[in-house]
Amino acid sequence: MAEFTDREHYIPLRKSDLVEQLCKDARLNSQEREPFRQFCRLVSSVWHFEYLEMLEKLKDTYAPFDPDSATKTLTPLPVEKRPQRMDKFFDEFIHLMERANFKRLSRKDIDAAVEGGASDWGINMHVDFDVFERLELFTRGDEVQKRTRKNKLFVWKKEEKKVDCYRRLVLVVKLRKHKRLPEHINTDGVFMKMFKDVPKLDLEMVLPGTTIQMPTFQRFKLGGSVLGTLGFAVAKLWVDLTGAALAIMKGALTLTIWGPFAALAGYGYKQYAGYQVTKQTYAKMLTESLYYQNLDNNLGVITQLMDEAEEQECRETILAYYYLWKHAPSEGWSSDQIDDYVEMELEGKFGLKVDFEIDDALEKLEKLNIVTRSGDKYRAVGIDKALEMLDYRWDNYFKYNNA
Repeated sequence: MAEFTDREHYIPLRKSDLVEQLCKDARLNSQEREPFRQFCRLVSSVWHFEYLEMLEKLKDTYAPFDPDSATKTLTPLPVEKRPQRMDKFFDEFIHLMERANFKRLSRKDIDAAVEGGASDWGINMHVDFDVFERLELFTRGDEVQKRTRKNKLFVWKKEEKKVDCYRRLVLVVKLRKHKRLPEHINTDGVFMKMFKDVPKLDLEMVLPGTTIQMPTFQRFKLGGSVLGTLGFAVAKLWVDLTGAALAIMKGALTLTIWGPFAALAGYGYKQYAGYQVTKQTYAKMLTESLYYQNLDNNLGVITQLMDEAEEQECRETILAYYYLWKHAPSEGWSSDQIDDYVEMELEGKFGLKVDFEIDDALEKLEKLNIVTRSGDKYRAVGIDKALEMLDYRWDNYFKYNNA
């Protein structure tokens, strides 16, 4: 079994597309195509029912912390039980992220991204971690994207750059009262956000309670201008004071002594106004980035992730069963052989370099009773038997009408 450190378990294929492509396999004859489609339909129905139960449980756990809830709470959660319920929610959510093939970022990963500056499409932010009572970040899909920007020297030209990005990024955060947060923010709730195509250097842009840091060049430009003006004003003031002293001796103090102060105040205001315009420009960049990269929020994040985890479950089950059924020899395959063959097919037929999660896939096949095992060899049951076992499982979720 091949070990890959640069591949993920996630299979980026729509389930229906996968089924259609497998039905075109030369080893599947015309009499087997319709039963196989029904097999895939039953597999989808079984996992959909079981994931629906998971979804309902997670929604119930999250309900006391949902900042967007529009329903009336009939039995409020006692204050003393909220910490325990919140811990339970985070544990269940982390389990869901594992099922959806997300990677949990450590504090070390987060610190490295925050301290790494900003990309050409991001803004450097200052993060105060005291804002967070609890913070969890999950990513999936490390990829290098090509983006274009204006050339810094020749602004009429565009240049292409490669950017390391997270294809998907999920944020779960419980906030605490803090001066950086508006007073109306619900710090009793748990906020969830899902983003796409986030540059790794811009991770801090998705965190709440941050402040914009002006780029070093802009700060140097502003500071240099103010110091230059101050130096000019002091020199001019010295000259004017020398002239003013003669005027005072003559009893005729003029307004020229206030000229340098007026010039300094005027230029200082101009620089401050320029800073505010620059700050608004960067704030606009931040707003646009979050607007176009935001995929979902709060309860919507749970439902979307649950759907993705369910789809992944179906893809793994269908792939493992199909290649055992139609491609394995009569004596079957070991888990290593299945793993290597599925990965080879995914790369050869679909152009996908995936680390197939074979142990999880075989566990599902055994749970559904559609595979047999002899020693270290696995064999798929025939399609008719597989349909029978799946139908039996479906019929027995509820037994009130059974003989």
